Amino acid sequence: MAALEDSSQGRTRDRRSVYERYQDVAGEQGAVGSDDAYARETASDGQPTDVEREDTDEGADRITSPFDPEHIDIETRTTTVDLLLSRLRNEMIDLAPDFQRRAGIWTDEKQSRLIESLLLRIPIPSFYAAEQKDGSWAIVDGIQRLTSIARFFDAETVKAEPLKLSGLEYLRNFTGANLADLSGKLQIRLRETEVVVHVIRRGTPEPVMFNIFARINTGGEPLTRQEIRHALIPGRARTFLAELAGSEEFRSATGHSVVGDRMADREMVLRFLAFRLTPPDGYRTGDFDGFLADAMHRVNRLQPEELDQLGRDFTRAMGAAEEIFGAHAFRKYRRHQQRKSPINKALFETIAVNLADLRPDQQSKLRQLDALSAFSDLMEDTEFERSISVATGDPKKVRMRFGAVHALFGDILEYGDGLQ
Repeated sequence: MAALEDSSQGRTRDRRSVYERYQDVAGEQGAVGSDDAYARETASDGQPTDVEREDTDEGADRITSPFDPEHIDIETRTTTVDLLLSRLRNEMIDLAPDFQRRAGIWTDEKQSRLIESLLLRIPIPSFYAAEQKDGSWAIVDGIQRLTSIARFFDAETVKAEPLKLSGLEYLRNFTGANLADLSGKLQIRLRETEVVVHVIRRGTPEPVMFNIFARINTGGEPLTRQEIRHALIPGRARTFLAELAGSEEFRSATGHSVVGDRMADREMVLRFLAFRLTPPDGYRTGDFDGFLADAMHRVNRLQPEELDQLGRDFTRAMGAAEEIFGAHAFRKYRRHQQRKSPINKALFETIAVNLADLRPDQQSKLRQLDALSAFSDLMEDTEFERSISVATGDPKKVRMRFGAVHALFGDILEYGDGLQ
């Protein structure tokens, strides 16, 4: 094949783009499924989603800015289950009520076995929390465990159904029991059970705090980067992202295919907002996680009318993307392609922000032209294709992809869809 060329060691190397290699594999396999050549993100149940896994070329534990180690203040506290519940009841523990992973990840059986471990005096893993300005704790690692405990002791604190024990391995005689069914002695044993909480004190720089949680985030169900941002940055941004991610315009434009239980939908919304608030040319650090965290802080500081305008920009862009690109909106596409590629986050932010930059009449004109075919030509550009596939957080690649789509829309509007 022309795309394969001999190296000096006599080996062959495939020099085609990622997209070209995908097309060959997909053609051999037929319709794109969970086993196609694109790596996909996974949902909480471990199944592949319709969102392409992204390579931002950022190490999970990389610190991109200098910091003073003396500013890191982590306090290890040994407390009791009862004191944890007291903090929860008095709103001194933030479980992020709209944190979608809070419920539905652990089954009743798994939650019951945690209570069984406490009854058997088996130590449970430590909790990790970030101290907020008011002294409350934002739980970042241990949300499922604390929710399980709260459901058994005081379900109202987490607005959930009371937990009745099931699926026990050793104390099967307690099957179907709730807290009231236990003897007073056992209730006291549970309440006085000691647990360890590692609290990152306020004053620790936020980028370092993110870094610490990324390093410890290695459990069986590790948090995504957006879930960490969500836990550490309270405020209006949380609910605003949820509102836009839950909008019919977003859901329809993405084919109702973005699974929200790992907050991929909210991250996509945040990326739109981040580049709407800071033009691509203003993104220069290469710290994409920090860029998105800063955007959440900026959203928290916006006035209601500014949020309303951002919301209108977003919904207009979603409607325009669906009408212009149809089922292939925010997906890699080649001319006459029938099957759908997974949604690409870098394409999502790039196309959505560029559409939001257009006037309504310009959006309307794009709807009347064959922008999808013109976009397929852009996908033939290996440099553009790599800018949405590899090291997508690199500032040069960010500027490249935004500039390329901006130029594409400009050319279509000026010359029509008969681009050469």
